[in-house]
Amino acid sequence: MDHAKFFVAVRPSLFAGRLSANQVNGMEAILVAWESKPFDSRWLAYMLATTYHETDNSMCTISENLSYSAAGLLATFPKYFAAAQASAYARQPQRIANRAYASRMGNGSEASGDGWRYRGRGLVQITGRDNYAKYGITDNPDDALDSAKAVEILFDGMINGRFTGRKLADFFSAAVTDWTGARKIINSADRANDIAGYAKKFAAAVEVARS
Repeated sequence: MDHAKFFVAVRPSLFAGRLSANQVNGMEAILVAWESKPFDSRWLAYMLATTYHETDNSMCTISENLSYSAAGLLATFPKYFAAAQASAYARQPQRIANRAYASRMGNGSEASGDGWRYRGRGLVQITGRDNYAKYGITDNPDDALDSAKAVEILFDGMINGRFTGRKLADFFSAAVTDWTGARKIINSADRANDIAGYAKKFAAAVEVARS
């Protein structure tokens, strides 16, 4: 793959005509990992699109931003915050994480601090003690922010279905191309259409770079 041609193609279609060094380096790490053991280019495009969405276009590892307003909490975590609670927790990321992620995904109670300790990190925002345990980093959760480890998690989780049980091969094969349904690999149908659109643009860039 011609990486220069890839970056020329994605710059206007996905990055408003400008790419930072961090964005280039983040995508470069994913491309190099793919080239070391190439597979279906649609899988690569969907992984890039997922990274684009989950990292807020930065293409680099990030830690989840949980500084929600009361309204944001009610919209994002309606099962875990009533109106009074949302007001009491607003703009307190650590308290928000400890409540929103308590007693699920392998986490302990709100008081355990697991919600904050195992908040979303990396390229796909792995969340919860169980997901960190899959990659041997429960004792050092910030390892999910290491670029090489984050790429490993991205590839393994999406190829082998270790996030939700659904994997790339379920949606991209000789018989099917399902850009929208593939969101189930990560998170049900949240923003599925948007991510499908990103994936198609990445796929077009990959094809240009391989031509």
